[in-house]
Amino acid sequence: MFAIVDIETCGAKFAYQKGRIIDICILIHDGISVVDKFSTLINPDCYISGFFTNISGITNEMVKDAPRFHEIAKEILAFTEGKIFVAHNVAFDYNFVKEEFASLGYKYKRDTLCTVKLSRKLMPGKKSYSLGNLCESIGIEIFNRHRAEGDAIATAKLFNLLLQLKTQNSTYKSASIEQIMSTRIDAIKKYILNKLPDTCGVYYFYNKAGNIIYIGKSIHMYSRAVSHFNTDIKKMKTMLNELTNVDFVETGSELISLLKESEEIKKHKPFYNKKSKVDVFTHSIVYAENEKGILTFEIVNYDEERPALHSFTNYSAARERLEKWIDEKELCLQYCGLTSETSVCFNHQIKKCRGICAEQESMIDYNKRAKQLLQEILFSKKDFMILDVGRTPEEKSFIWVRDYQFHGFGYIDESAQIFNQDDLYEFTHSKTYYPDCDDIMRSWLKTKQAKIVIF
Repeated sequence: MFAIVDIETCGAKFAYQKGRIIDICILIHDGISVVDKFSTLINPDCYISGFFTNISGITNEMVKDAPRFHEIAKEILAFTEGKIFVAHNVAFDYNFVKEEFASLGYKYKRDTLCTVKLSRKLMPGKKSYSLGNLCESIGIEIFNRHRAEGDAIATAKLFNLLLQLKTQNSTYKSASIEQIMSTRIDAIKKYILNKLPDTCGVYYFYNKAGNIIYIGKSIHMYSRAVSHFNTDIKKMKTMLNELTNVDFVETGSELISLLKESEEIKKHKPFYNKKSKVDVFTHSIVYAENEKGILTFEIVNYDEERPALHSFTNYSAARERLEKWIDEKELCLQYCGLTSETSVCFNHQIKKCRGICAEQESMIDYNKRAKQLLQEILFSKKDFMILDVGRTPEEKSFIWVRDYQFHGFGYIDESAQIFNQDDLYEFTHSKTYYPDCDDIMRSWLKTKQAKIVIF
């Protein structure tokens, strides 16, 4: 069953205060003929400008006593339920109807069919496929042009003709309407989904040139890929138009998929990945105990060999993070390297520092708050590994932390025994270190229960 829809609006695109539907007609078509009709003017609760009145002939006076959209929404739902939403340039009509429902807090979703696209396939070579020009070229007269019912009736007549042409076309005779309207996206969707397992791992989308255009991860790669094809995000739809192939790596472990995805995005820098592309870190926040025994924090130039609390891609980000910690833990600007070592810090003057810089707070009390910060940020142990599920029942995965930093991951037999860190080297697959690996691990450990082996 088909719901042939036409609307008239007072805006080129939906806008609650100035672009609404003012006229709608829905014709129910059973594949042979029209069997039911719903048609009404709609009060848009906004002004209809002269520009749109000139197009449709609909005035503000005409819609003054007409029902509002929310008053007929249930009828539109019922009329289109279980039907394919058909329109000439269906994106316009469907998106307007969808947005009207969205303004009511309802997610309207129907399968769609565009008679413009269907006409191009079954009647190729026409000079114009606008409703008026196309109907004129094939002898369909439109009464009440640019009124919803008049245009919907013309679209229904066009649809009847298209159904007849389908039966006479050797290429499409035995195909369903859905098959005729199948796009390249539909074909590539089937191809991509057939290649992906519904297991945990990292997947790679490729374009025609063989370049990686997107990298993703999921505990269910197949299901995640399905969501890409159901997206309404414009950028992701553009990506799908470029998509030609997929590859994947099963990881078994969710944590390894997170780490590998981040590493691979930095390595390949796919165009459609927004996050994690930056692989150059410029500054770090480090900590130490000074000669007085006071815990200090400082922003320094990034050095991969020097353990850091956090590393950043620019100084501003590092400064913002340190200032956040200073506010949260009432740390002293002097012992965070942000003011002179010989002066009382400005924060003490405005009572945001408890006065260790003015000898008004003890080292023990100050260090207690500083240590709380370290406990929140650092791994609880210096050297350890996380044991997780493997790619098969016969193996298990491990993620290795050494000197409070991510050191790599790999896989071992389920029965293997690891007694010290030296045993891990031959099994470690990835040793590439990026500072945000530590952030990924910390976030994961906060929400998961993991088996940890301490060295």
